[in-house]
Order: sequence, then structure tokens, then C-alpha cells
Amino acid sequence: AGLSPNSRRTMLAALDTIAQLGLGDETATAWNVPWSQLRFQHTQAVRSALAAQYAHTTANRMLSALRGVLKAAWKLGLMSAEDYQKAASVESIRGETLPSGRALSSGELVGLLNTCEATPLDIRDAAIFSVLYGCGLRRAELVALNRADYKMEEDELVVRGKGNKQRAVPLGHAAPALQDWLSVRGDEEGPLFWGLGNRNRGQRLTDQAVYNMLRKRAKLAGVKNLSPHDFRRTFVGDLLDAGADMATVQKMAGHASPTTTSRYDRRGQKARHKAASLLHIPYKKRERPSQRSE
Repeated sequence: AGLSPNSRRTMLAALDTIAQLGLGDETATAWNVPWSQLRFQHTQAVRSALAAQYAHTTANRMLSALRGVLKAAWKLGLMSAEDYQKAASVESIRGETLPSGRALSSGELVGLLNTCEATPLDIRDAAIFSVLYGCGLRRAELVALNRADYKMEEDELVVRGKGNKQRAVPLGHAAPALQDWLSVRGDEEGPLFWGLGNRNRGQRLTDQAVYNMLRKRAKLAGVKNLSPHDFRRTFVGDLLDAGADMATVQKMAGHASPTTTSRYDRRGQKARHKAASLLHIPYKKRERPSQRSE
């Protein structure tokens, strides 16, 4: 109950997975497990099972959910402090993977915007693309925006991020698209981006609605394998490529740690490719004989 709605879904799904692993029942859920009765040998077995089946980042997120429910059991007086400390002491799983997702090319962004013409729906979607990229917002942050969060005089958006932390994000070149949407939307209070259909007119967009809209626009533009978070990855990477310092980009993105921001840094990857091109391999392309059918 202390988590945001999005985090609740994520953590509950993680606990459901642990329940299925521990009970050997694919239909088991988090509600079937007597969490307060878990001891170190049980949590260590869960860790081993997660390490064998999932990437280390996914497994560690599930272990975080496990530690959280054990801590809640201790706070509720359902297990002793000693049992809790031992059960929760399982170590995180080490590993390193390539960053997930990808960055958009400038051509792909142009293609997406070109699918938006002059109808109210097109103008709204173009504004959403512009704000996602120009401000680097998470999808949940975008749909949570209200009209009052747009500060026209400062040309900023007041964004509520993870942990209910607020940050002011400059709109930059996203401002014209947002102002066009506001000229269609009107200036009344309420969600900054809302539905325009018969059923959801004037209602706040959901996370899923933004994802569905992007998928539809990406198909029209011929852009493949794209998620809303890729706009955020592109925002951070492009700012760092343009020479913005890490601390500034960290604050604009709302990252708690510069380590998180550094994962979006593509400069090291480009340097590696440049270094690899310095090596010459004297290979000559071979002419393959044509395959004759018998």
C-alpha cells in the first residue's frame, strides 16, 4: 500500500513469480505464500532459482520485492527481527548486461511527427511526442501532468516523478507543439493530456493509451521496436552527446543517482566503434560461385 500504483503492479507480479517458483504451482499467487514463515534457507533457494531463470536486473528486482514483504511481516510483528534479518540477508545477483531499449534517430522522430496532421487528435499526439522527447518524461509522469503544471512564464513543466519528487523541466523546442495542443484543448483545469474519443473525452489518458497510440503511429511511420521509454533514452543520450554535463542531465531526467544517467550515455559506445575502425584487416571480398540447381 505504500507504493505507487505502477510500483504495486510491478512488485505484485514479482511476488507472484516467487510464489510460483517456491510452491511449484503455476497458478500460485503472492496471497498463497506464508511470507512470515520464510527463513534464510528458503530465500536463498529463491535467489538461486531466480538467478538460473532471469537476467540479473530482473532477478534483483524480484529479490527487492521479497525483502520488502519480509520487512512488512517484521513490522507487523509476524516474525522476529533476527529471523527477518537472516531471511532478508540474501545477496543481490551480480551481472552486467547491455542497456535495454534503443535510441530514436532524428529521421524516426520526424517520421512519427509527420503522421500527425491538423486534427485535434493529431495535434495532441504531436505534443505528446514532443514532450516525451523534449523533456525526457516517463510515461507515468506524462499522463499525471495537469494543466496547472505548465508554467508558461517560465516555459517549464512541473513534473512529479518517482518517490513523489517534483522537478521543473524546461520545455525548450517542445513548447510550440504543446501550445498548439493547448489552443485546441482550452485553458480549463484538469489533465494536460486527455482523451478525445466519445467514451474518454476529457478524461486523463492512461499509460496503456499512450503506449497504444505510439504503437499505432510507429506502424504508420514504419518505425519498429519502439516504446515510450525510448524517447527518454534518446533525450538523455542526445543531451550528453551535445555536451550537457552529467549532473544537469541527471536533474532534468529525475534520476536519483548519476549511475542511472550514465547508462544512457552513448559516447563510450561511439568511442569504441571509432577505436575498432582504426584496425585494418586485409580481407578481400570473395566472389561466391552461383548455386546451380540439379
